[in-house]
Amino acid sequence: MKTTISEVKQFVGKEVTIGAWIANKRSSGKIAFLQLRDGTGFIQGVVVKADVSEEVFQSAKSITQESSLYVTGEVQEDARSPFGFELLVKDIKIIHDSVDFPITPKEHGIEFLMDNRHLWLRSRRQHAIMKIRNEIIRATYQFFNENGFVKVDPPILTGSAPEGTSELFHTKYFDEDAYLSQSGQLYMEAAAMALGKVFSFGPTFRAEKSKTRRHLIEFWMIEPEMAFYEFEDNLKVQEDYVSFIVQAVLENCKLELERLGRDTSKLEKIKAPFPRISYDEAIKFLHKKGFDDIEWGDDFGAPHETAIAESYDMPVFITHYPTSLKPFYMQPDPNREDVVLCADLIAPEGYGEIIGGSERIHNLELLKQRIDEHGLDTEAYKWYAELRQFGSVPHSGFGLGLERTVAWISGAEHVRESIPFPRLLNRLYP
Repeated sequence: MKTTISEVKQFVGKEVTIGAWIANKRSSGKIAFLQLRDGTGFIQGVVVKADVSEEVFQSAKSITQESSLYVTGEVQEDARSPFGFELLVKDIKIIHDSVDFPITPKEHGIEFLMDNRHLWLRSRRQHAIMKIRNEIIRATYQFFNENGFVKVDPPILTGSAPEGTSELFHTKYFDEDAYLSQSGQLYMEAAAMALGKVFSFGPTFRAEKSKTRRHLIEFWMIEPEMAFYEFEDNLKVQEDYVSFIVQAVLENCKLELERLGRDTSKLEKIKAPFPRISYDEAIKFLHKKGFDDIEWGDDFGAPHETAIAESYDMPVFITHYPTSLKPFYMQPDPNREDVVLCADLIAPEGYGEIIGGSERIHNLELLKQRIDEHGLDTEAYKWYAELRQFGSVPHSGFGLGLERTVAWISGAEHVRESIPFPRLLNRLYP
C-alpha cells in the first residue's frame, strides 16, 4: 500500500510504502534510525539488522542526507514520538544518492541559509512555518466564503497608485508608465460596488528601502472591501477574521506549533472583541512611557507600536489617526476633520501592524478635493472618482499582510521565514 507520512495513522499494524527523503540518520551496530520526510510530515524509520537483508541494512547505514528512496515497512504506534507513529522498515529502494548536501545538522549563518533558501525549505522548522502559512490561507478562504464574500482578482500592473508612487516599482507598459501594485484596494472598491462584499488575495510590491525584521519587498495581502459597511462594521469583520485564523491554526497545526516551540497559551487568548486605543490616547500613553520625542501628527515606528502592544495580551486597534498621516481616500471623522475613520491592528509580542483599514470617502466632491490636495493625476483617478458618481454608498475595507501574520502566529523572529522565497533589500536570489 503506497501512502504518505501524514496518512500512516490509517494503517497501524499494516505494511506501507512511502516515497521519502532522508532528513537525518543515526545507527549503532545492529539498528539504524532514519529520519524520513515526504513533504506531508516527518517520521522515524527503524531498521533492525536481524529483520532485513544485509543489503537493506547496509543501505540504511550508508544512505546520505537528502537522498531519495522508497521505504517499505510496518506502521507502529510510538508514544515517544511527537507524531505518534514510527515505521519498522522492511525494505529500502534508493532512488537517488544525494552527495554533499550543504545544510547539515549544525548552526549556519543566516546569509548562507538565505543563499540556500531552495534547500533550507526542507528543514523541519521551515516546513512547520510553511504548513502554518498554508493553514492561514485555507482558513482565510473558509472565513470569507462562509461570510458571503466573493473572491476578486485585481490587476498587478496598474497605471496609478493608491498611496502615491514614491515606493512603487516603475515599469513600461508598451508606451505608457505602469507600476507593480502596492495594493488592490482601489479595484476592490469598484468590485464591492458590483458584488457587495469582496476580497482579494495576491502579491503586492513596495520599493521601500527597509531592512527590518518586519519588511519584505514582495508580500501577499488579503484585502476585503464591503459596500454599506461603516467604520464599526469594518472593525468587527477584522477581529472576527483574525480570531478565526488563529483558532484554525491552533486546531489544525498542533504538531507544527510544538515543533516551533510556540507558546500556544498566548494564541489561545486571541478571541474577538479586541481592545482599542485612539491615536490621541496612544500619544499620551507613549509620553508616559518615556517616548518624549513623538508629537501629535507623527507616525508610529516599531518601538512605539511594540510599547503599545506590550500593554495588551491581544491584538489592539489604534484608531483615528491624523488625516495628514493617511492616504487620500480615508473618510474623515464627522466630529473631527483632523482625524480619519481608520484603524491599524497591532499584533502582540512585538510583531507590529498586521492590518490597516478604514472607511472610505464616499462623497464625490470631497474625494476630488483630496485627490487635488495630494497632487494626484485627476485623469488617472477618473474611474475611481466615478464610483462616487454613480450610486455612491458608505463602504469600508482593510488589508492584512500575510507574512507578518504568519510570523506572529508561528513565532518566527523575521518575516523572511514566513514566505517561501523572500524578496528583501539587495536579495533577489534564489
